[in-house]
Amino acid sequence: MIQLMSVHFDHFIPNWRTQMEKIGHNVLVLVTEGKVRYDINGSEVVAERGELLYIPKSTRRSGENWAGTPHQKYTVLFNLDCELPTGVPFLDRKQFLRFRLAHFPYAQRRCERLYEEMRGSKSFRELICLGIVQELFGILSRELEKPEVTPMKMKYAQTVRQYLLEHYREPIEIGQLARLIRRSPNYTTALFKEVFGQSPIRYMHQLRVLEACNLLLNSDMTIASISQYLGYYDTSYFFRIFKKYSSMSPGEFIARGRPSDLSQLFS
Repeated sequence: MIQLMSVHFDHFIPNWRTQMEKIGHNVLVLVTEGKVRYDINGSEVVAERGELLYIPKSTRRSGENWAGTPHQKYTVLFNLDCELPTGVPFLDRKQFLRFRLAHFPYAQRRCERLYEEMRGSKSFRELICLGIVQELFGILSRELEKPEVTPMKMKYAQTVRQYLLEHYREPIEIGQLARLIRRSPNYTTALFKEVFGQSPIRYMHQLRVLEACNLLLNSDMTIASISQYLGYYDTSYFFRIFKKYSSMSPGEFIARGRPSDLSQLFS
């Protein structure tokens, strides 16, 4: 049984530091920007953006900004019923874990939603928060089952991903991405799927739809203008893509007007 205690969001806190102590709870840390240094049972651990740490109860732990530079992270504190197995392998082993998430953007949005829910007082808050935490445990457990990606493969995949993040509004073809890493188009697609769970082109469309959602809610641009801005010169095609990834039309999304729905676009 998981007992959620609290969720914290450290947003570039100057001189952040936590003293060495034997912690009386379990901790899940997702670093979203910068680096953070921990002492875990006498060993130095420097975690950076995209990495998740599981620090089990009774660990001797201290923490501080790495090299004096502030960082950003979500921290989830929780307890477990020690008498019963959870069915989550990394929790039941009760060992420190450090892992780089392939689906980091989605996990970050779920942590953001968890933090918002924990600070609110809406009905069924505890049920929703427990569901989000269980989902995060499931995502991590599933990724831990996969064969480890080699550093070179991760470097290639990150190179392609960074290019997509910077150029998603432009026309992009697989051959173009393949040339970035000097590999074949088939290899590039397979590699990206292995690391991020989807093809580069699908990821590009998701980035466009996410930006479309932001513009629909926070700008006075027309749907046709947004379509052109995002590189969809056929508005009807933009409508089809938007509905494919959001399960609703642009007009329906505007009518609902709930930014929290954005987390469902990347699953």
